Order: sequence, then C-alpha cells, then structure tokens
Amino acid sequence: MTKVIRAMRDHPSAVLLLGQVVAILAYPFLDGSTAGRAGLGVLQLLLLLAAVAAVRLTPAFSWAACIFGGPATIFAVWESVAPNEGWVVLASAFFHVPFYLFVSYAMIRYLFHDDVVTRDELFATGAAFTVVAWAFAYLYAAVQVIWPGSFGDHRQWFDLLYLSFTTLTSVGLSDIVPVLPHARSVVMIEQIAGVFYVAMVVARLVGLAAARTRRF
Repeated sequence: MTKVIRAMRDHPSAVLLLGQVVAILAYPFLDGSTAGRAGLGVLQLLLLLAAVAAVRLTPAFSWAACIFGGPATIFAVWESVAPNEGWVVLASAFFHVPFYLFVSYAMIRYLFHDDVVTRDELFATGAAFTVVAWAFAYLYAAVQVIWPGSFGDHRQWFDLLYLSFTTLTSVGLSDIVPVLPHARSVVMIEQIAGVFYVAMVVARLVGLAAARTRRF
C-alpha cells in the first residue's frame, strides 16, 4: 500500500491520465441514471484533486488552481445531478474551462522546465493533451447553451467530449459537427491548439535528442 501511495505521489500526471481514461470508459455504463451521473461527479472530484497535485509540482502558481478548482469541484457534482439546467452548465464551464487550461499550461511548463525528461513528464504530455480536450468539451457545452442548435440537436456532454477529442486529434471521425458560426469558430480554435501542441511536443523531444547527441 505504501508503494502505491508513493507511486501516486511521484507520478501525479500518470494518475490524472489514468483517471481521464477511466472516466471515458466508464461514462457509457453510468450515464443512464442520476446515480451514475453523481458517481461520475465524484470521479471528477478525484480528477480535479489529481490535477491540483500535478500543478503543485510545477513552477505554476497553485493558488490559481484553488481559485478555479474549488468552485469547479462543486459544479462538477451539481451538473451531474442537473445536467440540463442551462445556468448550471454555464457556471460549470466558467470555472472548469480556465481551470483545465491552467492545469494543462502548468504541466507543459513542468515538461519544459529542464533538459531531462522524466517518466512522469512523459505522462504529463498525454495528461495535458486530455485536459485540453476536457476544457473544450465544457466550452462546447457553454456554447450550446448560449447558442442553441450550435451542434444540430442538443448534445449530451459525453457527445461533446467525443467531438472535442476528434477535433483536437484532427482525426475527423466525429459524426457531430458544428452548425452555427460561433460553434465553428470555437472548433477551429481547438484544431489550431491540437496541431500546435503536437508540433511543440515533437520539437521539444527532437531538441532534447539532438542536445544529448551533441554531448556524446
């Protein structure tokens, strides 16, 4: 048990990444009931705590995580109970989007803070990517409330998360598409973010490999 706790403490990015993957796989099984949504809300709390742990190990300011993370935790549970309340969705997005983007920024700084890539920093590259996808999913939910019909029929949050991942990875597999101009604008921003992120991480790893080759 002690080894597990130590591993979780030493690899917070891996915990966050694993939690994100578990949430994706569990959602289809738990979405059919209020209890299921509440359970996902509790899981969301754990993800937020893992994200805060990851942020605290970076040069980023952890107080920002507290400012956004605290209210986001409350609305994560609230939204699981009342997923169709427009103002709850908007308030949840208001806190979740900047919080997730901040966590992603912090983990990217964590990845770039020295010339040695540790195992947890490798996990951070994947975790940061999924965190950005989560942020845009909440943003899409807000867009859908402000401009009804942005994605055709009203979409559930998991559908928007699916759209976010397919957009960020640029695989183009989604059968959910933006219909209204405002929604298309946000989707284009995520497409830019996805391409930029991959290019940035690849450039970082290539640069480190080249530097190591020169030293030897």
